[in-house]
Amino acid sequence: MKIRTGFGFDVHKLVEGRELWMGGIKLEHSLGLLGHSDADVLIHAICDALLGAANMRDIGYHFPDTSADTLDIDSKILLRETMDLIATKGYRLGNIDATICAERPKMNPHIPAMKECLAKVMGCDVDDISIKATTTEKLGFTGREEGISAYATVLITKD
Repeated sequence: MKIRTGFGFDVHKLVEGRELWMGGIKLEHSLGLLGHSDADVLIHAICDALLGAANMRDIGYHFPDTSADTLDIDSKILLRETMDLIATKGYRLGNIDATICAERPKMNPHIPAMKECLAKVMGCDVDDISIKATTTEKLGFTGREEGISAYATVLITKD
C-alpha cells in the first residue's frame, strides 16, 4: 500500500455583501468571504492538501479564478471534482485534519454539520474528518476580523 500526505492552506478577505460558507455549510454572519467562487477556505485548503498529496499541483491550476466556469461556484463541486481527480491516479482518502482560524463567528457549534457535509461530498466516514477551530487572540488580520484562513493535512492511500 502506498501512503502519501498533503498540506493545504487558504485565506480570504471578509467583506460586506457576501455569504459566509465554511465546510460546505452557510453560516449566519454580517460578513462573508470574498472570492471568485463561494470562497469556502476550509474546502479550498482540503482540495489543495489532496492535490498536493497526489502530486497534482493545486486548486488554482485545476480551477482557475480566471475561468467563467468557476465564477461563484459552490466549493463542494470543486471538492467532489478533486476527489475524482485523485482517484484517476488510484488514490483514496485516508483522513483529514483541518483547522479554521477565525475570530467570529464561532465555528465550534458548526463543526458537526461541516463534518457531515464534507463526508457526504467526499464519500467517506465522518470519523475520517477532523475539524478544529481557533482564534489568533485578536492578533493579525484574523484577529482584526479582516479575513479567515484554514489549514488542512490529509492522508491518501493507493493499494
